[in-house]
Amino acid sequence: MIDLRSDTLTQPTPDMRRAMADAPVGDDVFAEDPSVNALEERTAGLLGMEAALFVPSGTMGNQIGIRLHCAGGDEFLCDQNAHVFQYEQAAFAQLFGICAQIVPTADGLLTPELLEERVRPDNDHTPRTRLVCLENTHNRKGGRVLCREGVSRLCGWARERGLARHLDGARLWNACVASGTTPADWAEHFDTVSVCFSKGLGAPVGSAICGPRDLIKQARRLRKALGGGMRQAGVLAAAALYALDHHYDRLAEDHAHAQTLADAVRSASALTLVDDRCDTNLVILEVDPALCSGEEFRQRIEARGVHCFCIAKQRLRLATHLNVTPEQVEQAVAIVKELAAA
Repeated sequence: MIDLRSDTLTQPTPDMRRAMADAPVGDDVFAEDPSVNALEERTAGLLGMEAALFVPSGTMGNQIGIRLHCAGGDEFLCDQNAHVFQYEQAAFAQLFGICAQIVPTADGLLTPELLEERVRPDNDHTPRTRLVCLENTHNRKGGRVLCREGVSRLCGWARERGLARHLDGARLWNACVASGTTPADWAEHFDTVSVCFSKGLGAPVGSAICGPRDLIKQARRLRKALGGGMRQAGVLAAAALYALDHHYDRLAEDHAHAQTLADAVRSASALTLVDDRCDTNLVILEVDPALCSGEEFRQRIEARGVHCFCIAKQRLRLATHLNVTPEQVEQAVAIVKELAAA
């Protein structure tokens, strides 16, 4: 199978496995795992932030980030298609009594104009608006890299109004490689940032939540409460360190493969590349209903050996990653074009 379902499907390389096997370890709940400590220091440095905390998943990193800025009865603002709202089970409500106010956007980027009337007044009858959340790259917008000027403008506006800023940077590494920027370039606008090692970078497990030292101290306490305190986690941190050293720059290969797929979609009359845009490693296509439903098209290409996700009635998502070869991309292109013309 050519598996284009997600960049979380990558397998550790032999060299990564050796790095894991050789990793020095300790008890990270006591902050005594040297490999975890090295990863946290490295990640904080990359983002230009004071501290970082290794967590098992991006969902945990985001939920800790939200909780750091909001308490029960508070709310945060996010795009209606944001991962924290669409794919994390409303954990902020389940666990912490926090609510989300979702805002429709054209491109996944909130703006001051969209939010100006949505910030609640200081009133006993309403939730307290505390936080603005962004996602970069934006998953449901096809791996879109947010506009840097727009991010800066929004975060400056939010800061002036006393609102905290959290960035879901699960694919921030992709945004950096695609835009020629550094993680610190993006992180400077936010109070907290979550990043993921188990997507494009190809590590088997793990994310990090980054921010000021005092907030990360609170984050460590929250991680423990959520069951995320791991013991000899250095074997996992070593994989993430290896990925940062060896798999960061090669994200450009995934982006090139995605562009090849995007061009195939553009050339197929029964398919449309959503927003005619492919910034990084995600391709979202729309199937002409005259051909078939999105799910039917997914089943047809799966029968020919290409796995992907149907994310809406007529929309499919294809994700390129470390374990997808150029030859597989060309095979997938041929299959998609053939079946789109059927």
